[in-house]
Amino acid sequence: MIDQFINFVIRPPRADYNPEQYLWEKEFTLAGRQFKRQDLELTNARAHKLRCSHYLPSPFPEETPLPCVIYCHGNSGCRADANEAAVILLPSNITVFTLDFSGSGLSDGDYVSLGWHERDDLKIVVSYLRSERQISRIGLWGRSMGAVTSLLYGAEDPSIAGMVLDSAFSNLFDLMMELVDVYKIRLPKFTVKMAVQYIRRVIQKKAKFDIMDLNCLKVAPKTFIPALFGHASEDKFIQPHHSDLIFKSYAGDKNVIKFDGDHNSSRPQFYYDSVSIFFFNVLRPPQISSACSSKLEKYYDLGDLKVGAGMDESLLYEIITGIETESTNVPSSSSAAPRVLMTKPVSELVSEVAPLARLDPMLTRNIRPDSDEQSNSQDKPNGQSDECCSYTSSNRESWGRCSSLGGSDEESSAECTAANNGNQVTLDVLATPLKGTQQKSSGPPKEEKKKQKKQKKQKKRDSTTPKPKHEKLEKLEALSKRLRLCILKRVSHRRQGST
Repeated sequence: MIDQFINFVIRPPRADYNPEQYLWEKEFTLAGRQFKRQDLELTNARAHKLRCSHYLPSPFPEETPLPCVIYCHGNSGCRADANEAAVILLPSNITVFTLDFSGSGLSDGDYVSLGWHERDDLKIVVSYLRSERQISRIGLWGRSMGAVTSLLYGAEDPSIAGMVLDSAFSNLFDLMMELVDVYKIRLPKFTVKMAVQYIRRVIQKKAKFDIMDLNCLKVAPKTFIPALFGHASEDKFIQPHHSDLIFKSYAGDKNVIKFDGDHNSSRPQFYYDSVSIFFFNVLRPPQISSACSSKLEKYYDLGDLKVGAGMDESLLYEIITGIETESTNVPSSSSAAPRVLMTKPVSELVSEVAPLARLDPMLTRNIRPDSDEQSNSQDKPNGQSDECCSYTSSNRESWGRCSSLGGSDEESSAECTAANNGNQVTLDVLATPLKGTQQKSSGPPKEEKKKQKKQKKQKKRDSTTPKPKHEKLEKLEALSKRLRLCILKRVSHRRQGST
């Protein structure tokens, strides 16, 4: 029985696995992005080969170092335990490094030490990452034995940005005494203490460490690294009061999360969310702009419209996204007419978005409807008032904002600056929604005139009642969709003239 207890401490069941089957693939996609698994071997101070894996973006962003979290597994675990950590952290631009500690998994070594020698293995990994220019800050995430390993190492290296300590034990000797009661080993107390002393000597001889030195309560008051503690409330192997004792004596910024489950149960989602937020705050991963710009270029594929050649790309994106984000009742923050630099196809683009009333020198003046014209706009056969979409560049630093959208009938013109064959010409065009378009017809029949008169009378009656806001929003959404489709050259819209 004593030999079984010794093996329970230093030689628990060892994970034997196939990396190609139990780890993430060499190349894989996560959250719409490409990542890769880089396998490597490191050698510790005892000449043991450590099998390691590093999960990185593919390709790695140039001249942008990313933070890294080292995942430390439990006494019977391996680097496959870090698969969940990769899912949580990689989308936040945080790389994940994991390893088989000496005596665990596929690494060399015959025994584990529940954190004592694993601390030296972790030191080798940190030194390797420090030598890599790709890595900025480093965090530690340990579970059970890995949590003790992280805490022991963190007391020696204050440069660690943060630690997540899941189910750490406070003192190995006390834990062993508790396990005697948990597994109901019926022996007198003095006999148990004698047995523990015998186990201590055997472990010193085989695994080369003293179980009495594994005491996290000695290092916690000297550690100032931000830490997030976690423990399952029904854990019978390492009971929750161990984390409570460490948490109470810990000197750094700290927080603790208790959740349902036992020692080996899967952790709930809110715990993983807390871990993700914690590492995001302490590691401060950069927001890679190249990923954002590539998504925008893919979404706003302009086809034949050449972006960047005489055209401000950010302005175009602001116009498109601003139409969707602003409501029709937001007042304009600038009284100046909008100006957008475009290439020659701008006239074709505008003609697809809204019909041009005229495109001659008479449009060089700003057209503003007076009160009579406003009343006439309500008398149109389709019963819809002409609404304009204006853009202002007063908030250039916040792209995607549109300060004014056709909720006002007082502004019905949009001024564009177009480059025609290299020469910039300022054009004022009347931009109206497609639904509010009325094509002029030369001499309609008498029957149609009578119908129009009846419709005018009916629309005058309807105009007395205010239109609900949701109708304007629907019109605006329809306009934004048509505008996007026109710019993207995806669908050719055909306008049908109203009777």
